[in-house]
Amino acid sequence: MSDPQTPGPLRVDGQLWFNRDEKGYLGGKRIELLEQIEATGSISRAAKQIKLSYKAAWDAVDAMNNLSERPLVVCSAGGAQGGGTRLTDFGREMLHVWRRMQSEYERFLAQVAQGIEQFDDIDRLLRAIAMKTSARNQFRGRISQVEKGAVNGILTLDLGDGLNIVATLTNDSIDELQLAPGKTAMALIKASFVLLSPDPQVKISARNRLTGTICALIPGAVNCEVKLLLPGGRTLSAVVTLDSVSELGLATGQPCTALIKASHVIIAID
Repeated sequence: MSDPQTPGPLRVDGQLWFNRDEKGYLGGKRIELLEQIEATGSISRAAKQIKLSYKAAWDAVDAMNNLSERPLVVCSAGGAQGGGTRLTDFGREMLHVWRRMQSEYERFLAQVAQGIEQFDDIDRLLRAIAMKTSARNQFRGRISQVEKGAVNGILTLDLGDGLNIVATLTNDSIDELQLAPGKTAMALIKASFVLLSPDPQVKISARNRLTGTICALIPGAVNCEVKLLLPGGRTLSAVVTLDSVSELGLATGQPCTALIKASHVIIAID
């Protein structure tokens, strides 16, 4: 019988990541999450299986969907049969491609280890990369219009699937970032800046109106995180008070409109 206190042999280990625009897109804990979503059909059960919080799991799904050209995960909520979460055909395809590449990557690392002298003296070579989360609401799109005024300008970002986000920023920022139609940019929106209304025609000065379906309500002690499933599989998060959720009668499966002031949208480039 081997001594349980004796560590096993050191090996070269590593974790393959797919990155997009210098941001972690697919790999590590996110792959485990996708695998468990496929197996369980539930994001809460998937998160529990890989010992990840429900919120962290949703943030990871949002980041993957928002950085992907097509959604990897879709959720359905409400109805007599209840809600669920599943991988799209594209999500399953990406998972399959990642597994094959990971297998080849491990073979490469094994060959590298054979060529390293005094390998047993090395404490650690490679470790699995921990999952990283990005800003709560982060959307990639293509700039469709830039209009300069006397001091400030208006930028329109086309996200596809009929979704547009309008942002106001100074003319100096437009020049400094070299923002122009056709260029790719990111829209960053704090969840606390998102207002919600069950009425899509509500009269308010906010320039941005994104209508979707509530796919998750994550209550806290005082506030509640509300997730809207938008066209194209993108997800938008809003943080509102529990009182507001009750007063507005918000519930999963219900249509809802997110209202965002153009001045609350931050534009970033890669």
